[in-house]
Amino acid sequence: MKRNKFFLYIFIFSLFFSLNNLNAETVVYIDMDKIMQVSKAGKSATEKLNKINESNIKKFTKLEKQLKKDEEDLISKRNVLSQDEFEKKIQALRNKVNEYRKERQQAIEEVTKKRINASTDFAQKIKPILAEYAKEKSIDIVIQKKNILMGKSNLDITNEILIIVDKKISKLNID
Repeated sequence: MKRNKFFLYIFIFSLFFSLNNLNAETVVYIDMDKIMQVSKAGKSATEKLNKINESNIKKFTKLEKQLKKDEEDLISKRNVLSQDEFEKKIQALRNKVNEYRKERQQAIEEVTKKRINASTDFAQKIKPILAEYAKEKSIDIVIQKKNILMGKSNLDITNEILIIVDKKISKLNID
């Protein structure tokens, strides 16, 4: 009788552990921001966007200096010009300032749109790579690192995916 109970306990114990192992899912995480910044395609897109941004900054700094100069000239001529002519020139300057603001805002929105396009293109191109990798390695779930509080470093597949991304993705579309 004791022998039967012993075997029953061993059977239940082994059944419990085998069922527990069957339900175990393989979960890994990936740092998408690092891949976007470090990969060849990501670096290239980031450099292009930074060049556009720097060009815009130079252009708008120059325009801003010109507007300040125009304002100072107008203020210095205040006593020389008639009131009506002075008001016209002030209105013209205000129009230039408003145009400057519109152009600057459009440039900012354009760069932002290009960043979003690059990120979207990157996400579309990396999904099949991640799916193929997950299938090969029997991975059930891939989570972004920014959504994880703590995890084992051996579950981080960022560097492995980075190597694959550098081989398979050569360029990101920013337009």
